[in-house]
Amino acid sequence: MRSKIFLVLALLVSGLFALRASAQEFSKDDGIFRELMWDKLVQTGPAGRPGVGLALSGGGARGFAHTGVLEALDYAGFPVDYVSGTSMGSVIGGLYASGMSVTEMWKFARATATLKVSRDFKGIKLLKLLLSNKLITPTYINQFIEKNLGSLTFGQLKKPFSCVAMDFRTGEKIIFDEGPLAIAVKASVNLPGIFAPVEYRHRYLVDGGVVDFIPVDAARLLGADWVLASVTAGSSTELPGNVLMSLLQVIDIRGSMLAGSEEKEADFVIKPEVGSIKMADFEECDAAGAAGLLEAAKRIDWARESYLIFSAPRLLEGL
Repeated sequence: MRSKIFLVLALLVSGLFALRASAQEFSKDDGIFRELMWDKLVQTGPAGRPGVGLALSGGGARGFAHTGVLEALDYAGFPVDYVSGTSMGSVIGGLYASGMSVTEMWKFARATATLKVSRDFKGIKLLKLLLSNKLITPTYINQFIEKNLGSLTFGQLKKPFSCVAMDFRTGEKIIFDEGPLAIAVKASVNLPGIFAPVEYRHRYLVDGGVVDFIPVDAARLLGADWVLASVTAGSSTELPGNVLMSLLQVIDIRGSMLAGSEEKEADFVIKPEVGSIKMADFEECDAAGAAGLLEAAKRIDWARESYLIFSAPRLLEGL
């Protein structure tokens, strides 16, 4: 009994020192010990360890970086028990929670011509946007969501999932975690001022990224104890060339401002370098995914260390 307690206490101490040391300073014995403890933690199963939540931010086309982050987590055997998403994060999160493999998601990123998502933006006639009293329906985005998620409800997903939208009339944050999945994701990804609000249950819903860019609280409401946030914030420093780009940049800046405070609510943050990719530049989805994979691969050992230290008291209780 004492030897087991000593091991867990040793984990706490070594973990605290590890977070202050560089990777080059880890000893061979430390590495072996951590691997053993990590294997024990993962093999314990969700009931015997703190629940892991994955919060996926908004970001438009940059949000495809979440695909790379998911690949790194899967490869490392990092458990993900709960998933939450905002805007593009709701699309990626919904696909992942439905059981779609990361490989399948990469296929979408690498063949964006089949997505036709950019056409929803390129097809907007600026004069029509200014003169019409009607907003635009995002035809291709909606078709993509219907094709891949349209037959599912939240209760049918492989992992607990929630996504965030905003009530356009009241400004209220709406967290979806039950009912039909597609309508919730459509609402979460629906850019205000450009696309017509999604009408559902007497509400008019738009993109959740304007009220909750990183849905950490949504992951915790699902049951997550420890939350990893994948954040794809970043706004262009270029002056927008037209009204549409101006609207997108305002939304983008709002998301970046929210991200600055909301990422502090997460237990660990991965921020892929995707700031140079514009919100509507869906031809860069593959590049965004690659950036997500690269950054997550750099940070995965530190994420494991953080989760190990957080989990040590729970492991101690089980001895």
